Amino acid sequence: MRVIIGEDEVLLREGLRHLLTDEGFEVVAVAGDAESLLREVALLDPDLVITDIRMPPTHTDEGLLAALRIRESDPAIPVVVLSQYVQRRYATELFAQNIGAFGYLLKQRIADVTPFTADLRRVAAGGTALDPEVVSVLVARASRASGAVGSLTPRQLEVLSLMAQGRSNARIASQLFLTEKAVVQHTSNIYTALGLPPDADDHRRVLAVIRFLASVADEDR
Repeated sequence: MRVIIGEDEVLLREGLRHLLTDEGFEVVAVAGDAESLLREVALLDPDLVITDIRMPPTHTDEGLLAALRIRESDPAIPVVVLSQYVQRRYATELFAQNIGAFGYLLKQRIADVTPFTADLRRVAAGGTALDPEVVSVLVARASRASGAVGSLTPRQLEVLSLMAQGRSNARIASQLFLTEKAVVQHTSNIYTALGLPPDADDHRRVLAVIRFLASVADEDR
């Protein structure tokens, strides 16, 4: 898998490069600022882009804006943004585009190599990966949302939040102390509530997460 990294802190950038290389990824370029990142992506057409949200020159949201520009110019390129802190606005801006293959993770997750690289591979395959701390903030917001997402039960919101983190039915069942059959029933009810027609289950899972995130974005506007 060909990866481009956007990160201005040299130690983190090089550490991430070595970590990914050791895990079988091919890091084809690194960039220390948003403009360099955009040039490398346009030139190399990677399978995955990983970028910090805060990059030079102002260290505010240049990385996020670069991620949005990448998605607008080529929605097929998977993007994972990394952040030091939970920022709901960053998540909703990135995910309001209504397409899959995205992730928003806190930098502290990098140290947990196996789950972190699993999240990267899931995003590269078209799925989603949301940091648990990000999800908890979004779920609290979604529970007050209007429309279909606001009508979900507390248990359905729990299931949907774990789906947003990319968890399988088996993992959800284990974490919520449910049977897999019960999780399947909950996900079916979620699909019905969100008006998602029968389709490949993985695709509907992504669509359900997008509806969930879009509801939070709508509430923020």
